[in-house]
Amino acid sequence: MDKRETLESLNPKGGEKTTEERIYVIQEHHATHLHWDLRLEMDGILKSWAVPKEPPKEAGLRRLAVPVEDHPIEYASFHGVISEGQYGAGEVKLWDKGTYEPVSVKEDKIVFNLNGEKLKGEYCLVKTNFQGKESWLFFKTKK
Repeated sequence: MDKRETLESLNPKGGEKTTEERIYVIQEHHATHLHWDLRLEMDGILKSWAVPKEPPKEAGLRRLAVPVEDHPIEYASFHGVISEGQYGAGEVKLWDKGTYEPVSVKEDKIVFNLNGEKLKGEYCLVKTNFQGKESWLFFKTKK
């Protein structure tokens, strides 16, 4: 069962895409632990990673990014409070949003250009197995 099904009315339902641009969003999530949710539109859904520290605005900073459950595209505009006892309980704020262009998408490495309000330029996600668990590094390239 999808954990987000418990969000009931807070959880936007899937629908048809209305634009050709690919969207991305970063949501600041004040849950059990403060983190940022990086979401990239891929194949009709939002591929998602939890980033424990504020996303990098400049090259040279690397952030851990842990894959989490995919979300429907409509979730990109969600902000508000998820009630106690629900999956992801806590406040969700839109931290950054915009469009992105994939440069290279491979199973273990995704390179993309962000055009957001806070983040702009070429970014990369590289798959690792930190402490034996699937994880990724998220960083801005020097390009």
